[in-house]
Amino acid sequence: MRQYRHPKEDEITLTKVLAALSDPVRLSIVASLARDGERGWSGFDACVANSTLSHHMKVLREAGVIANRGDGTRCFVSLRPELERNFPGLVETILKCAGNCPAQKPSQSSASEEPAPDKTS
Repeated sequence: MRQYRHPKEDEITLTKVLAALSDPVRLSIVASLARDGERGWSGFDACVANSTLSHHMKVLREAGVIANRGDGTRCFVSLRPELERNFPGLVETILKCAGNCPAQKPSQSSASEEPAPDKTS
């Protein structure tokens, strides 16, 4: 199993973490890890090709968001505890806001919206 380089705790910056979390696929990976904890690399239900998933994992790992752990031929992924120590509440806040983002909510029917009153009369 290949050993990946993980940034040291003092190399994890807010800028890199926020950039890594700016992609919806990476955000869903982090949400899954926050909800369910460590899981096998193949256990992610991302609707992207394996090569693309690998790229997203690399971005998250290099930003210091996730850690990879090898066990035989399997690779396990988890959120890094250093992330919460360095930026308390950041992941929880981002996930909460992402869930409440208007783009994430089901769209309401425009037929149910009342038109604005005409103020020309």
